[in-house]
Amino acid sequence: MGKTTLTEAVLRRDRAITVISLLALAGLAWGYLLTGAGTAMGIGEMLRLALSPGVQGGGGAMDTMPMALDGSMDPALQGVWAGRTWLIVFAMWWVMMVAMMVPSAAPMILLYAGATRHGQARGRMAPGAVPTAAFAGGYLLAWGGFSLTAVALQWALERGLLVSGTMMWSLDAWLSAAVLMAAGLYQLTPFKRACLEHCRAPAQYLARHWRPGRAGALVMGLEHGAYCVGCCWALMVLLFVGGVMNLVWIAGLALFVLIEKLLPAGGRLAAAGGVALVAAGGWLAAGELAA
Repeated sequence: MGKTTLTEAVLRRDRAITVISLLALAGLAWGYLLTGAGTAMGIGEMLRLALSPGVQGGGGAMDTMPMALDGSMDPALQGVWAGRTWLIVFAMWWVMMVAMMVPSAAPMILLYAGATRHGQARGRMAPGAVPTAAFAGGYLLAWGGFSLTAVALQWALERGLLVSGTMMWSLDAWLSAAVLMAAGLYQLTPFKRACLEHCRAPAQYLARHWRPGRAGALVMGLEHGAYCVGCCWALMVLLFVGGVMNLVWIAGLALFVLIEKLLPAGGRLAAAGGVALVAAGGWLAAGELAA
């Protein structure tokens, strides 16, 4: 009885530490976004993004002008980024992914930590510190890879005058319509459903992909992160429609991801969201044709 009580006490302590750490990580990420994520964008610009997103695909002359890190604008610099700019934009995207994805990944991380500690208590695994940080680090590394791709895409779209260099939203209604419909159609694909099912069944994932040790935890986290990227990348691309630093869109997409991964009806809600996105894209395209 004493051994069982001690095991349960250790599990509760580890769970509390993991929960606090995840909350702190997500909180710091959101705090970084609220301060502008290293860009020259202040809270006023972020409120403008929230109140008047660029989903209509248009903007004033100011929207087509790039903004340097110090907030100055020069039309000749459209699409020209200094090395420091690449780093800042990459940090912005990666921290944004941390803020958006850690809440929905928390159940998997907590289950991994609990399963490892339980296995150690039963003598099935080597004793020692639970490599939860390695598992979480692997997960976030996968989203770091996605962030690199997103940065390159943002640069290309800005260089092609399709995305604002200042507000980071779509300047082209056809681009907005295409992204909305593509994201919606992806929500209905078998690949999306397969990746979503992996995310919705953490116990099955751990049973099928278990690897021992710290290196194994890192690989498991990376693999889970890859499934998560496969599940959610199209939703993240929607940020180019409403504004990469639009806090309302960021929060809304994070909430939708949380719902489709954790609620019992998440799979059906993901499909319904896909239909709604296709309809929104079609409505936007129809408006352009009628104009």
